[in-house]
Amino acid sequence: MKRFKNILYVNEPAVDQASTIARAVSLAQNNQANLTVVDVIPTQVATASIGLPPGAPISPESRAVIATGHRKTLESLVASQQNRLHIRLEVLVGKTFLEVIRAVLGNAYDLVVKPAEDPTWLQRLFGSDDMHLLRKCPCPVWLMKASEKSNYSSILAAVDLDPFNPLTSDRELNREILEVASSLALSDFATLHIAHAWEAIAETTLMSRGGASLERVADYVGKEGSLHSKGLYMLGEELREWIGNEAYNHLSPRFHLPRGPATKMIAPLAAELRADVVVMGTIARTGISGLIIGNTAEAILDQLSCSVLAIKAPGFKTPVKIE
Repeated sequence: MKRFKNILYVNEPAVDQASTIARAVSLAQNNQANLTVVDVIPTQVATASIGLPPGAPISPESRAVIATGHRKTLESLVASQQNRLHIRLEVLVGKTFLEVIRAVLGNAYDLVVKPAEDPTWLQRLFGSDDMHLLRKCPCPVWLMKASEKSNYSSILAAVDLDPFNPLTSDRELNREILEVASSLALSDFATLHIAHAWEAIAETTLMSRGGASLERVADYVGKEGSLHSKGLYMLGEELREWIGNEAYNHLSPRFHLPRGPATKMIAPLAAELRADVVVMGTIARTGISGLIIGNTAEAILDQLSCSVLAIKAPGFKTPVKIE
């Protein structure tokens, strides 16, 4: 079962964080993990606060002065939680997503937790730093709504698979998604839903040909659906092996096989199931139709109104470097 051991919480002063910091502390307690809360001060704000022009280099002494005030803000943020868990505090200067990713690389954090930005200028849940973290952070990123629940009731794991080769195609990414979702569902006594959106890729081509009867098209679509159903069933049996029979039976996951592109099916399904969080991959191998990668993942994220726990495929390399 997947357990996080070194968690980084990113301060987001634009939103109320009472419920998200409490959730992060509970998560750390349940996983017996270390928790660090970090505040990243934009360089232009830091330089202005000490009378320097924007972008001017900041000495270590000046950084220490700047950090003092922001550390007090962090102390206030975690004050009500300090009796539950020892929380390490850190203040950094720079671009939020860059400094967070560098902290992940330098300190081996295995999960980043962050309240979603409040982009009032967009009808989207996630803001600029959020999307950069989803694209580039090498460890899982958990973006929480400001009104985060202390315990989830419904968890949706979105997976993808190649029905012609279900045991090898993106198997490790699916395993990461399902083990994390299962662990969370067990700890919260939540219902686990597992979804795979599928398409009958050649249906349109067949329909455009005059010689293809409706019966032939329907037969093709039916066979494609059966292949995807079998693949999802086999993935469920693999999950049973990964987490053990007792845990699997206790979870009794519910499977969903919506027909259509993932970009159109996952978000409505999450809303229908009243999912508190969607656990999904944000990057995977290319070459298989329908994979949740790149713009596809972002199209799904832009439609969600719940929290998201996003996981990279094994072997993902961030473009960000430690300076």
